[in-house]
Amino acid sequence: MEQTAGGEGRQSLWGDAISVSGAFEGSEDIAVARDLARSFLTDVQALHELPVSGRAMGMMQLVVSELVTNARKYAPGPCLLTLEVDDGSTVEVTVWDSNPTPPTILAPDPTRIGQHGLEIVTAVGQTLAFHREPVGKRITTAIALADDPGGDVTGRQP
Repeated sequence: MEQTAGGEGRQSLWGDAISVSGAFEGSEDIAVARDLARSFLTDVQALHELPVSGRAMGMMQLVVSELVTNARKYAPGPCLLTLEVDDGSTVEVTVWDSNPTPPTILAPDPTRIGQHGLEIVTAVGQTLAFHREPVGKRITTAIALADDPGGDVTGRQP
């Protein structure tokens, strides 16, 4: 796995985005992707002094795990994970893979075994977008860094 930090990862939040990327080629890399997400949010909190709730830390690792798992399961070759904070309140999670077919989000079904990944991502993310690329596709979601003091744990606006 290769990691790169946008602008050496030490730029001011107000001037540039804070980001990190990793390329993953095997199913064993899913745990490494979760570790990258945890490390990134720890740095966002410690080095850039942005609030990151425990809930955000857990949801981020869950979302990364689900999206990287899907990419590894349904697309040949490597996938690329990018995490970016540019507004100080959310982290954008983007996973690129080589399969151009957009995923299907199945209706909730508590009796179904498996295939709940995008259902989970949709439930905890603020947004969900699919973009076809010249090769493959990108899936992007946003996770709130801190819980809404008004009680909205998803960070979605009414």
